[in-house]
Amino acid sequence: MHIVIVGGGAGGLELATRLGRKLGRQERATITLVDKSATHIWKPLLHEVATGVLDAGIDAVSYRAHARRHHFQYQQGALSGIDREAREITLAAITDDRNREVVGERKIGYDYLVVALGSSTNDFGTPGVSEHCIFLDAPQQAERFHQRMLNGFIRVDSERQGESALRIAIVGAGATGVELSAELHNAAQWLSVYGLPNISRDRLKVTLVEAGPGILPALPEKISAKAHRELVNLGVEVLVSTRVAAAEEGGLRTAEGNLIAADLMVWAAGIKAPDFLANIADLETNRINQLVVRSTLQTTRDHRIFALGDCAAREMPNGRNVPPRAQSAHQMADLVYSNLLAIAHSKPLKEFTYRDHGSLVSLSRFSTVGSLMGNLTKGSMMIEGRLARVMYISLYRMHQIAIHGWLRTILISFSEKLGRAVRPKLKLH
Repeated sequence: MHIVIVGGGAGGLELATRLGRKLGRQERATITLVDKSATHIWKPLLHEVATGVLDAGIDAVSYRAHARRHHFQYQQGALSGIDREAREITLAAITDDRNREVVGERKIGYDYLVVALGSSTNDFGTPGVSEHCIFLDAPQQAERFHQRMLNGFIRVDSERQGESALRIAIVGAGATGVELSAELHNAAQWLSVYGLPNISRDRLKVTLVEAGPGILPALPEKISAKAHRELVNLGVEVLVSTRVAAAEEGGLRTAEGNLIAADLMVWAAGIKAPDFLANIADLETNRINQLVVRSTLQTTRDHRIFALGDCAAREMPNGRNVPPRAQSAHQMADLVYSNLLAIAHSKPLKEFTYRDHGSLVSLSRFSTVGSLMGNLTKGSMMIEGRLARVMYISLYRMHQIAIHGWLRTILISFSEKLGRAVRPKLKLH
């Protein structure tokens, strides 16, 4: 049996790793992971890559090395087509920075296909966004923001007698927007230590823009209000009930015609599955290009194709779809793993039930807030401070355990502590 997994994000990589350990090691199946990138970074940490708190060059997981260690194969490439009748996928050609072909178009056969392509930012067709705003969907985009941020701070630092500030506007007050807002103030403080003496939090102006009535709409109102107060105390200008109508060279234009001046703009409002999924292989999709799946996470029109994570649409009993969170991808990967093993042993498939274990939002080193719910408490419990910070870090450790195992995760954690002792607190290049 050949199982092909397209997408090496949190869910896809965890699934490939577990199947490799179980079926690949015993040579009972061939597992192939496909991703257009060569390395993996846990997506919830991209805001830390953007500010330089995390160095993607050091902390990224190499797919090739990981595949060898965990008994699966890796193919670099971007999915361009699915032939359901022939049971094969097509990968687009790979080109270098001079547009020269490195590897031509390829086809890979499969017995079962798992689509785990994640999501990208949805600009809702807002004029000027794609030209003037940065998205944080991939490490390359986060690195792009990082370089522009550093250049902006260098410029402001050189204007010693002036009152200029680096103006950064962030659209979308979900977890990414809120966490980035706080992390920027942390970066400003560290840059004042590392050779930019005229930089302080006073010379950073962060504006967080949200179309809805409050920030962190997925969290309970009490937690949202707490995070709002923390951001304001840091100096973040929080604008709620403010719809952005367009992005321009010098800032964001609101629906009322006001200009939010900005040197750097980040769009973090809304998600959608990759556009090419909308018409791929005549599979059923919804309005944001997600593949509609059954309770077993098989696509509605082909039982040999599974979908999980942000690119999958599965309706819950309350009528809403499973939310696009890391915990959703983890739970879906767990069920697809069980169902692929069930198929291998000719056993009945299990049905997916989403369990909300709560949400945690990190405001850099200043604070952490969130809620625990689901199986953890009889409803929900608000937590903050040191306990919330420990729980927040543990989420990433759980992902590392899923792909590396306990022993290797302990070694990685120890290595990270050593690294923090010898490396700058911020990536400075």
